[in-house]
Amino acid sequence: MASVAHAGRVIRFVLNVLWLIFGGGIVLAVGYGIAALICFVLVITIPFGVASLRLAVYSLWPFGRTLVPRPGAGVGSGLANILWVVLAGWWLALSHIVAGVALCVTIIGIPFGVANFKLVPAAFWPLGREVVEAP
Repeated sequence: MASVAHAGRVIRFVLNVLWLIFGGGIVLAVGYGIAALICFVLVITIPFGVASLRLAVYSLWPFGRTLVPRPGAGVGSGLANILWVVLAGWWLALSHIVAGVALCVTIIGIPFGVANFKLVPAAFWPLGREVVEAP
């Protein structure tokens, strides 16, 4: 049983490295990082900058991780998410869907397409969630 768990970790590591190089992980992380810097400069949008940094880290290394609701996230994060969806969330989610479909056209690209589909809910509704290791 331990060897199966070890093999799973090795596969996740290999997929993350391939994602980083070929799947667009670096490009996504840089894009989300630039968005976070802009949000930090505008001061009032700092919560969106924090969410954008969370997306940058998640998009850099998505395999073996998942997004879960953060305990204690209240009405404020829900209201901020509505604003996020209107300003950025819908087109970010749509870009991940388009990239995911394009990557799933080839057999080799299917895992990367699935990773893009995992990023859709994170890009659409990021506040009040946290990235954790998958079980």
